[in-house]
Amino acid sequence: MTRAILLLFAAAALSSVQGSEALAPAPVTLKYLGTAGWEISDGTTTLLVDPYLSRLHMTSPNDDVLPGDTRKRFTQADAVESDTATIDKHIQRADFILITHTHTDHALDVPYIARKTGATVIGTESARNLARAYGISGDKLIVARGGDDLEFEGWSVRVIPSLHGILRRAPFLRRDANAPPPPSVIPLDATAPLHLNQFAEGGTLAYLIRIGGKQILVFGSMNYIEREVEGLRPDVALVGAMPERREIHDYTSRLLKAIGYPRMVLPAHWDRFNVTYDVSQAPAIERLQSFLAEVKAASPKSVVTVPKYFEPVEVR
Repeated sequence: MTRAILLLFAAAALSSVQGSEALAPAPVTLKYLGTAGWEISDGTTTLLVDPYLSRLHMTSPNDDVLPGDTRKRFTQADAVESDTATIDKHIQRADFILITHTHTDHALDVPYIARKTGATVIGTESARNLARAYGISGDKLIVARGGDDLEFEGWSVRVIPSLHGILRRAPFLRRDANAPPPPSVIPLDATAPLHLNQFAEGGTLAYLIRIGGKQILVFGSMNYIEREVEGLRPDVALVGAMPERREIHDYTSRLLKAIGYPRMVLPAHWDRFNVTYDVSQAPAIERLQSFLAEVKAASPKSVVTVPKYFEPVEVR
């Protein structure tokens, strides 16, 4: 009798463990889309942040065009369209798209992806105006402002006022003193297709995403407002790592201290984003080494790695 009871208890315990495993939530994973773009998923909800996959053949702030690139080369006066074939290859689903700001390399592909997936777009008024210009309906647009804390089914997001990085060294931003200033926002009456010089910052946001029991702090550029992030304790920080960060005093150390030295730090906006995905990123990885060294010096216990395009990284 005693042996039978023990066997029953053992069977019950095993069943309980198996049941717990079956009910265990899926891990939260990140996929780097290039530039400042990310896919974040808990297996139920899929979020995209700044998904830019078209990687236009054009001069960027840190990289000239690649000799031998046979694609059309764009200038600031050109109308632009998304590379839908590349997007279709890599993006199958999105429930929400979060936009940090509306420069081309963050926002160009958002309207196409939103139409393709039915995702709701979250961003500034400039982001709303961009999406409207491309026919995204109002019920799929949420204008977010710094200070908002939005609750959705299965996830939430704190919208954080932020700043864009300094771009004074960018050659394509050197303008004639008598020329009109670039637009500060994409206007309400914008019509598609937009030209490159119609894309504007439109204000910059950062996001603290809470999903699957994890907190992910996302920046889309190389700057931040220290007092707005101080006291946050994310599990992972996605931090802008282009050379423009050097224009900001003690950029990496101040940020990591303010957010409590997160367990994981992933660089964002570090790659050469005016070439196709199959082109080697060795030069960009080389210049990224200084950022990785800054993280290791400021926060030795943080895991900092270089993400590979479209390969899932589990948030721990």
